[in-house]
Amino acid sequence: MVEKAKAENKNERRASKLEKKKTSQEIDRITVTNEALATVIGMAAHEVPGVVGMAPANIREGLQRILGIRQVDEGVIVHRDSPDEPATIDIHVVVAYGVNIPVVADSIRERVAYVVETYTGVTLNAVRVHVAGVSRG
Repeated sequence: MVEKAKAENKNERRASKLEKKKTSQEIDRITVTNEALATVIGMAAHEVPGVVGMAPANIREGLQRILGIRQVDEGVIVHRDSPDEPATIDIHVVVAYGVNIPVVADSIRERVAYVVETYTGVTLNAVRVHVAGVSRG
């Protein structure tokens, strides 16, 4: 009888440890939203020499620009179905007149990939840079 009680107590402790471990894993999970990711990407793209600014990626952003509302994530579109999946990024930029556009686009791609993977831990499938315009900046 005593051995049976000890075995049950041991099983309860084991179940309690597993439950705590499961709860700890749920608490320790960190997710980066697409909006936060877009903000980090917008800041990284602005740091690249030759980038004058971001171009609106859709009608909503175009209207916000007309109304004078600017956001850091303007021109950045993040494609991913869930926070656990790798992301595909589209960046719409305006570059300075006289710069080598392919070199600037490659620099943007490299900078964004480095910053996203280093700062957020999110893996990327692709970073597509769309040069929407050239400015005297």
